[in-house]
Amino acid sequence: MPEIAEVETVRNTLKKQILNKKIKKVNIRYAKMIESDLKDFVSILEGNEFLDIKRRGKWLIFELHDHYLLTHLRMEGKFYLKNEELSLEKHEHIIFTFDDNTDLRYHDTRKFGRMNLIKKEDLENTEAIKKQGEEPFSKNLTAIYLKEKFSKKKLPIKTVLLDQTIISGLGNIYANEVLFAAKINPLKKACDLSNQECQNIVLATNEIIESAIKMGGTTIKSYTSSLGVTGRFQQKLMVHKRENEPCKVCNEKIVNIKIGGRSTYYCPFCQK
Repeated sequence: MPEIAEVETVRNTLKKQILNKKIKKVNIRYAKMIESDLKDFVSILEGNEFLDIKRRGKWLIFELHDHYLLTHLRMEGKFYLKNEELSLEKHEHIIFTFDDNTDLRYHDTRKFGRMNLIKKEDLENTEAIKKQGEEPFSKNLTAIYLKEKFSKKKLPIKTVLLDQTIISGLGNIYANEVLFAAKINPLKKACDLSNQECQNIVLATNEIIESAIKMGGTTIKSYTSSLGVTGRFQQKLMVHKRENEPCKVCNEKIVNIKIGGRSTYYCPFCQK
């Protein structure tokens, strides 16, 4: 699943290629992806243009003149930029055709992605946006904030880190990497974390996400950039997808267990 660094990479890449181009046609081939009224969706977008692209957590927010288009890539959503004349592929479900005869095509093998048009004044009251937690780099993402959020959470810290209402944008890959960098066992109950451990999570989150964004995210099976950018952060992964490989710090073998149904990679020596 694309996480914060991958979504940010898509945002930055699209901003260089599609802003201020008039949308002459919208083709919806799989209507269940659209949470808005279909007629409104088409009529508002056609003749409009994307003025900017923002992001909140894993949500892409395409700015129009009076509306925002909220898009979530879910498990395997991707955007492709193609010539209008090229044949449509099987899993290209939503197509925005611009007046320069190029397409922005939304491709999603599993069809889990979602799009929703909302009025600009309604953005902060939209459920998907309203429930997002603090972002990495936010001045409000502090050890005190995390300590309070974790205080009543008896679940493993790995599970709690995936809660988007606490830290917005973290997914399985970066949660594994953050816990390794913070030297915290993923099975430890969130409520048992010390102030220092909460501070370590803040520092590790900011450092890892900043590095991942600079390197274009992590290219894995469920995420590849379709916009000419190769994610290079996989070269820096310390534990994720490294089961039975030696830890780069202590040489102990990396372990893979399931926590909350998610693959969790960690070093049993560094993360006692």
